[in-house]
Amino acid sequence: MSTATERRFVSQLGHNEQVQQVFLASDKQLRPNRNGNLYLQVELSDRSGAISTRLWNASEQDYRGFENGDYVVVDGSTQLFQGNMQLIATSIRKARQDEVDEADFITLQSADIDRMAARLAEILRSIRSPELRNLAECFLMDQEFMTKFTSAPAGMKNHHAYKGGLLEHVLGLMELILVVAPRYEQLDQDKLLVGALLHDAAKTDELSYERDIAYTDEGQLLGHMVMAITMIDEKVREAERLSGEHFPKQLVTEIKHMVISHHGEYEFGSPKLPMTLEAIALHHLDNLDAKIASFTQLINDCPNVESNWTQYYANLGRKLYKGARSED
Repeated sequence: MSTATERRFVSQLGHNEQVQQVFLASDKQLRPNRNGNLYLQVELSDRSGAISTRLWNASEQDYRGFENGDYVVVDGSTQLFQGNMQLIATSIRKARQDEVDEADFITLQSADIDRMAARLAEILRSIRSPELRNLAECFLMDQEFMTKFTSAPAGMKNHHAYKGGLLEHVLGLMELILVVAPRYEQLDQDKLLVGALLHDAAKTDELSYERDIAYTDEGQLLGHMVMAITMIDEKVREAERLSGEHFPKQLVTEIKHMVISHHGEYEFGSPKLPMTLEAIALHHLDNLDAKIASFTQLINDCPNVESNWTQYYANLGRKLYKGARSED
């Protein structure tokens, strides 16, 4: 059994490497192969990434031996298959508590979360518009919301898919806004900052993330953009109650529009296309932060360690250049 100091993280695993260590299990499925024999497919992960895993000739007992979100001890070997690293397991069992080092599965440390949360609050409290600053304050004062907001991932797999990823993504987007908005006097920086806070805010309830990342029933049925509208309405009423002043209806509409249009295209799930300058800017800046994070992860996870290039990604229609390797 590997100890924590001997651990090989997912991102470090190479071809034809023997593995015996603890992973976090998710998305398990029991499937038949072409011959009708069952095999177990499961996603295994640690703080560095995830690897698709198969246990051939599996049984119902193997499938029921652990649940999604459990830590499991896996024996097997890695294999490079069609450009991707996979793990062929010979055994999978639920791990004992004394076999698990939680630090192996935490991407962001508590100090990182605290620092980012403090910076987020600092930026939001610098908003000049009293109405928008009060609205942001209602979210900051909501301890239950902030606990979830600082713990949630930003997505399932595409970008910032780890605990604290939502906070990291939103803060990164806000820092982009602080750089870009002053260069375009026609943009309302305050609206953009609130849009950044709220565009993915309902992922706190769209996703479950106590251990593995999955959709909640509400998340599957409604999605975070629809869920955010209810969230905004509740906080607008709270802001009006605390300030004793009416919140401008047109301003609420523009904030909601930024949220429901931020994916930018109908085929990507936006009910509306961006139609205000702030909505257009939010979409592109959000996409920039997400794409940089996603592509960086693809480069870091690439199993072609001896090449300057990643494998070809059919969904992207390209390889990615990793940069020239040092001769040393």
